[in-house]
Parts: sequence; C-alpha cells; structure tokens
Amino acid sequence: MRALDIMSRPVRTIRADDPLELAAALLSGHNITAAPVLDPAGELVGIISEGDLLRVRASHGSQALVGDVMNRKVIALPCDAPLSTVAQAMLENNIHSVPIVDDGGALEGILCRHDLLRAYVRTDDLIQVEVQQRLDQYAAGDRIWTATVKDGVVDVGGPYDDEVERNVVGVLAHTVAGVTRVRQHG
Repeated sequence: MRALDIMSRPVRTIRADDPLELAAALLSGHNITAAPVLDPAGELVGIISEGDLLRVRASHGSQALVGDVMNRKVIALPCDAPLSTVAQAMLENNIHSVPIVDDGGALEGILCRHDLLRAYVRTDDLIQVEVQQRLDQYAAGDRIWTATVKDGVVDVGGPYDDEVERNVVGVLAHTVAGVTRVRQHG
C-alpha cells in the first residue's frame, strides 16, 4: 500500500500569519493532530501540531502567530511512497504527521500515526467486506465476482468480459486499505 491509499483528504491547512487561536480551533474542531502551514501562494512552509500549541501555551501564552511556533522542518513524502517509508520517516524524525505531496510539491493529503495503525490492524474479514462491496458496486449491485481474503491477500473469482474488466476489478480490490496483493481467478 502507498500513502495515496490511506492519506486523509481534504487536508485542513492554516497560514503562517494566522493567530494560534485559529490553529487550536482548527485542530480541535476537526479532531486532527497537525495541520500543514501554507504561505500566501499555497506553498508548504511548515506544520503545526498539538504539541507545538501546548508548548507555546505553557511558556508564552497564546499571543503569537502560527509562523512563530510552527515546525519549519517539514518531512513531506510523495503520493506513491510505500507505507513502510512513511512509518520509517515518522520514527526516525520523531514526528506524528507527514504531508503527502504530488510530483510538483503541491499538497495532496496528510498521514498521521493513527492512519498507519488503522491500515496495519485491519482484519481479513473487514478487508473482505470492503472489497466485496466495491466489486458489487462496480457490477451495478450484482454479485459477479467473489472476494476472499487471507493475510491481506485477496482472491477474486468470477468471469471477466475482457482484459480491461479484469484490470479494473484488480485495481478496485487493491484500493482497499490493508490489501497486500490481489490474485484473480476465472
């Protein structure tokens, strides 16, 4: 799985010239742990977390701007980064959130530790239900293919009209969080 598969979207962002009270309201109001900080041109210039807000509140009160306390050393990764790479970056840099960017550096999503844990602890039963729902939805509510899952590996059985349909079904199955591999039969 890649960052794109489980990242949170839309990304709640804040500007460097916003007051800290606005940052606190954003994080608590959306139940998120961190928010990317953008400059007026929309470029990623930092990240502010709950920890940053607590540190400044404990030592300086709240009469500051986001840009005064944000972390300017942002570890951002591409959409196609494997989850293992995201987890390694978090552990090595002692960070809880990683902005996810496209090839041009534009912000596409964000991943936090909670997102990674949720992806890693998904049961086969839950994965199977989600894969089956996606396949049935693609088949306009019919049960054309049957999905089974063991250790994150999805086996899809059923008839395919052509190679394009086979590829679409494979891609649909692979987009479910927790899927490590897709095998198709029929």
